[in-house]
Amino acid sequence: MDEQEWFERLDSTAESPAGLFEHFERRSADGDAYYALPDARHGVERGTVLLVEADAVARGYPSIPRVLVLEPGVSLFFEADEPVVVEEKLDGFNVRIIHADKPVAFTRGGYVCPYTTARARELLDLDPFFSTPPEKMLCAELLGPETPYTTHDYDGVDSHEMRVFGIRDRESGAPLPVTERRELCSAYGFAQPRRFARGPASDTVADVRDAIADLDADGREGVVMKSADGESAVKYTTESQHHDDLASGFSVPFDSGREFLFSRIVREEFQAAEFDGSEERLRERAHDIGESILLPTVETIRDVEAGESVGEQHTVRGRPETIDALLDHLREQSLTLDIQRDRRENGERVVEFVKVAEPTRDRIQYYLDGGTYDE
Repeated sequence: MDEQEWFERLDSTAESPAGLFEHFERRSADGDAYYALPDARHGVERGTVLLVEADAVARGYPSIPRVLVLEPGVSLFFEADEPVVVEEKLDGFNVRIIHADKPVAFTRGGYVCPYTTARARELLDLDPFFSTPPEKMLCAELLGPETPYTTHDYDGVDSHEMRVFGIRDRESGAPLPVTERRELCSAYGFAQPRRFARGPASDTVADVRDAIADLDADGREGVVMKSADGESAVKYTTESQHHDDLASGFSVPFDSGREFLFSRIVREEFQAAEFDGSEERLRERAHDIGESILLPTVETIRDVEAGESVGEQHTVRGRPETIDALLDHLREQSLTLDIQRDRRENGERVVEFVKVAEPTRDRIQYYLDGGTYDE
């Protein structure tokens, strides 16, 4: 690997190749070695991948900031007359798909996911898309109740589907303008997130309020506001998503970091201050958030006491070899899996499993046995 050549291609802010590449990890998938950046460093995004044999770079997906208050947050983020597109933010698993000898899907952290790669090849017509030119990169969400990462239910999605929310140059990371991306995806038959509005930034707050009200009523995640050229974006999420995140986090309280839990509470506090004008509505929200925190934790304590597995529950289906590769991949990430059901259905292997939350299980058991809690 010629570090100087790759260093120049990455356009890093590091002073030398050594200062950048000391942070990359060597990994492999299907016998092919590659290098991945697990955390953002020196102007290079988290999850950036270097495929030496294929002579390809897959830039990591940039982090999208969040506004806690729509007004004045949106008007400060965008210019008043700047055209902005409001699209749905989906609760799925974010992957980047490139063509390097064959289509391959990378996670946000720069791992090759065998399950998502197989799903992408089956659900999306990738060969024609990557034929002209091959340097494009699809940014997509794998969503539905049967995935190894998220389990959000969406109307009309019985197992899992993919939604393409971005097309970028794989080496530079430069995005395709939103309208051009939507037209290209439509031409190739790629499903996309809903578009709620397109117009000047000065009108965006009203559009987002309407969209958030509808999404919240349906228990969906939120919206992403993007400049028309796709270069800048900011996100905003619903009350129901905050509560779902808290319920999920507090179901494994000693695995979820304090930052994860506290950030959801802060989002809820600012949204309540902006949206809830009546004392009655504010108390209703307070009651709901309290249930999101207390009930899942109590249920987990009782499950541990009963000797049951605790953690994230998932169902996956696919070809037997794909499921084998997925389970191996998850175990390689130091995850403990409790396989609860393993069956065949319509020629596919269907596995139900729990990603065991060992820190939560062990800590709760310690307290149930009389252990002390140090504050």
